[in-house]
Amino acid sequence: MSDKLTKTPGFYEESRSARRVMLLDLGFLGDSIHLLPALWVLRQAYPEAELHVMVSEHVTKIMEVAPWIDKVWGYPRFPRGPKWYQDFGRIRRLRAAKFDVVINLNGSDRSSILTGLSGARWRLGRRPEDCGPAFWSAMFTHMVEHPYKTELVSTQRWNCLKKAGFPGVEPEVHIEIPANAKASALQKGGGEGGWIHVSPFTTEDYKELPAGQLAEFLKEIHNRFPDKKMILTCAPNEREKRKMSALLATLDFQPWRVFPGNLDLLELAALVKASCLHIGGDSGGLHVAWMTGTPTVTWFRRYDGLADWRPVGNQHRDVVGERAPSGLEGIEISGLLARIEELLTHSTPRSS
Repeated sequence: MSDKLTKTPGFYEESRSARRVMLLDLGFLGDSIHLLPALWVLRQAYPEAELHVMVSEHVTKIMEVAPWIDKVWGYPRFPRGPKWYQDFGRIRRLRAAKFDVVINLNGSDRSSILTGLSGARWRLGRRPEDCGPAFWSAMFTHMVEHPYKTELVSTQRWNCLKKAGFPGVEPEVHIEIPANAKASALQKGGGEGGWIHVSPFTTEDYKELPAGQLAEFLKEIHNRFPDKKMILTCAPNEREKRKMSALLATLDFQPWRVFPGNLDLLELAALVKASCLHIGGDSGGLHVAWMTGTPTVTWFRRYDGLADWRPVGNQHRDVVGERAPSGLEGIEISGLLARIEELLTHSTPRSS
């Protein structure tokens, strides 16, 4: 490792004069939401600079909850990313923007290359868990090392910035959901909030409750908490919409509202924020709830990276099951209901 790459604590002090700053991360919805504490650190550290962020193109809208970001760049990753040579135009645009600082804290090859070729004077990277390919260190002027899979990914990124000399006492989320999105969500939700929001599906069957257990669980929620209106949402892809139709056909009650992929990200955020509780699996909906400060009950599969995405704190509860082709095994409905009871009984009222 070169001497230059060992000067990580001096990164902020060296770059304080920066006038244009970018945080570059090409992750999906959860990754982008968990950038918010790091972005807030940068906003405070470079108060006079333009602050930019690059995230996956299909989730750029969620960044509208942070109006203190000056510009959001989209990167086309869904349903598949571009070939390496298709990034040439993007690299030209990055260089033309004349960034003083570009920071990438996820260590992926593509994001590291974009950072390295951005032309920025100061480039901070987080060393990948596997130390990265041979070219990795050449992409950055400064490097930070911090353990992976030990804490929530937003906290990891915040700690990386702390190690690079940035000020801050603890990770903070500062968001403002646009008024039109809040009004639309309340109108579509048919009330002023206080619902139980359920996001029953994830990206894979093995991360979900088995279909029969899920239907039984929702019936128990309906019977156990009759004063709470239930809203179900899912992603706009065909897989989840089909699963939603199949689930509704097995229920013996009608949920208050069902949104099969027809809310935009800001409406979803507003609806979740207005809810008294979010229930679901390890999916984007969980991270929206974390962002908005909504209590959560979540089912996870047991895997090596669980700590990256598992919210901690008094308003979060979870259960962990074992992966199986038809859905998670080892999770009891009674355990989920007990966690819901804890949160609904002891949580304080929240404003929408």
